[in-house]
Amino acid sequence: MDILGNLAHGFGVALSFQNLLFALIGALIGTAIGVLPGIGPVATISLLLPITFGQPATTAIIMLAGIYYGAQYGGSTTAILLNLPGEISSVVTTLEGYKMARNGRAGAALATSALGSFFAGSVATVLVAASGPLLTSVALSFGPADYFSLMLLGLIISAVLAQGSVLKSVAMVVMGVLLGLVGTDVQTGQQRFTFGIPELSDGISFVALAMGMFGIAEIILNLERPEARSVLKTKVDSLWLTKEEWKRATPSVLRGTVVGSVLGILPGGGASLAAFGSYMMERKMSKGRHMFGQGAIEGVAGPEAANNAAAQTSFIPLLTLGIPANAVMALMVGALIIQGIQPGPRMVESQPDLFWGLICSMWIGNVMLLVINLPMIGMWVKLLQVPYKFLYPSILVFCCIGAYSVNNNVFDVYSTVLFAIFGYFCNKLRMEPAPLLIGFVLGPMMEEHLRRAMLLSRGDPMVFLQRPISATLLAIAAIALLAMMLPNLRKGKEAAMAG
Repeated sequence: MDILGNLAHGFGVALSFQNLLFALIGALIGTAIGVLPGIGPVATISLLLPITFGQPATTAIIMLAGIYYGAQYGGSTTAILLNLPGEISSVVTTLEGYKMARNGRAGAALATSALGSFFAGSVATVLVAASGPLLTSVALSFGPADYFSLMLLGLIISAVLAQGSVLKSVAMVVMGVLLGLVGTDVQTGQQRFTFGIPELSDGISFVALAMGMFGIAEIILNLERPEARSVLKTKVDSLWLTKEEWKRATPSVLRGTVVGSVLGILPGGGASLAAFGSYMMERKMSKGRHMFGQGAIEGVAGPEAANNAAAQTSFIPLLTLGIPANAVMALMVGALIIQGIQPGPRMVESQPDLFWGLICSMWIGNVMLLVINLPMIGMWVKLLQVPYKFLYPSILVFCCIGAYSVNNNVFDVYSTVLFAIFGYFCNKLRMEPAPLLIGFVLGPMMEEHLRRAMLLSRGDPMVFLQRPISATLLAIAAIALLAMMLPNLRKGKEAAMAG
C-alpha cells in the first residue's frame, strides 16, 4: 500500500503544469535529436545542462530524462526510413527495419517500434518503482568500504563493456578519475593538480568537460562527414499491423523487454548493449528467424523494446546507489550535484518529490512519445532535410553562452574548447569518451569513501576484504578484469608458440 501512496504522490508532482511542460519539451527534443543523425542524447544533454540551473531540480531532471528516452524513440524513425541510425542503439533497427520499408511495410515497422517501445518503457518504469525502495534499503546497510568496492566494480565493468580496445577504455577511466581529483582537497584544504591556476581551485567544470568532449567534438566530427541523406521515396503506408505481424512481434517485444530491463542496470551497458543482445537472441529464438535479412519484424520489435527498457532501468543504480550506469547517467549525476543534491540511497527520504516525481514522469513521457511519434512522422522526415551547415553554427554559439553562464567566467569557455579538441583526438584514436566521464564523476566519490574506510579501520587495508559485501564486489571486479585480459593473454601465448 505504501508504494501506491508514493506513486500517487509522484503523479501529483509529475502532473504539475511546469513538470508536464518540461517533460513534453524533453520528449520533443529527445525525438528530434534521435531523428537527426550524429547528435545523440549525450551531446544534447551536455549542451542543455546550463539551462537546468535556473529550474527546480525535479523539473530539470524530468526534462533531461525525457531527452534520453525520447532519443531512443526518435532514432528508430531514421533507421527505418533512411537506413541511417539517429542513435547508436538504433543501428540494429536498420538491419530489418529498412528492409521492411523497402518491402512497402514502413508503416508497420514504425508502429512496431513505437508500440514495442511504449510497452517496454512502461514495464521498466514499474520495475524502477518496485525495485527502487527495496534496493535503497539494502544500500543503506553499505559502509564506506562497500561503496568504494561498488564504485570500483562500476568503473571496471564500464571499461570492459565499452566499445573498442579494453586497454584504451581503462586508460580513459583512469584519465577521468585523475581529472576528477583536480581542485581543493576537502579534508586538508590543500590545492592539487591546479598548476597555480586559481580557476581550477574548485575543480574542472563538469559542464565544460561534458560540452567539449561530447557536444563540440561531435560537431567537428559531423562536419568531416559528407552529408548523405536520401529520404525514402516510398510513401509511409498504413500504421496498422496484420494479424500475422502481431503474432510474430508480440513474443519479441516481451523478450526484448526482459533483456533490456536486465542489461540496462549494468554499468557500461545501457540501450545499445540491450539492442544488440536482443537482436542476437531473436535471430536464434524467434519463429521467423529464417526471414532475418529480408525484413523480419522480430528484428525491429525485440531491439526497440530492449533499448527503451534499458533506457528506463539505467535509472535504478543512479537513484538507489548514486552510481551512473552509462555516460547519460553520469551527466544526470553531474546535474544533481550542481543542484546541490547527492544521488544515492538517501534520496528516497530526502528528495521524495524528485525520486517519485521522476519515476511517474517516465510513464507520462512514454505516453507523450507514443502520441508525438506516430501521428507526426511526416514532420520528423521533413526535419531530416534541414542541412547540417545551418544547424551547427547556432549549436556552437549556444555552447559558448552556456559554458560562460555557469560561473560567468570566460575560463570555462576556454576549458570547453580545450576539451573539444581533446575529445576530437580521442575519437580519432578510437578512445571512447564515455568511460572518462564515468571516471570523472565517480573518482571524487571513490576517493571520499576510500579515505573514510581507511580512517574507520585505522589504516588497515584488510577492511575491504573483511566486510562480506566489499569482498564479494571486489571478487566480481577481479573476475571481470580476468575475463577482460584472457583474450589478450591467449593471443600472446599463440604468438609466442608461433614464434
